[in-house]
Amino acid sequence: MTPEAKVKKKVVDVIKKNGAYYFFPATGGYGRSGVPDIVCCYRGQFVGIECKAGNNKPTPLQEAEMAKIRQAQGHTLVVNEDNIDDVQKLFVIIDKGII
Repeated sequence: MTPEAKVKKKVVDVIKKNGAYYFFPATGGYGRSGVPDIVCCYRGQFVGIECKAGNNKPTPLQEAEMAKIRQAQGHTLVVNEDNIDDVQKLFVIIDKGII
């Protein structure tokens, strides 16, 4: 399993624990390049999660797609091994109605 795949697995574990809907969007063919690795919906809130390993950063295209999600009032996270807890923190903020 690649380092990024390990991050994705841990993120999905958090998503499942919270009962959120999620999927991995296709990027080839009829898919769209640059979309986050994981798209989920939690309590009616759209969340796009880009998973990275180590010090890897989103590409300019990924940054542009995440900006479009935020402009549409969705939420985005860039998650690596060090900040997987940010997914749970976002869900708690949504639960509290802060956003």
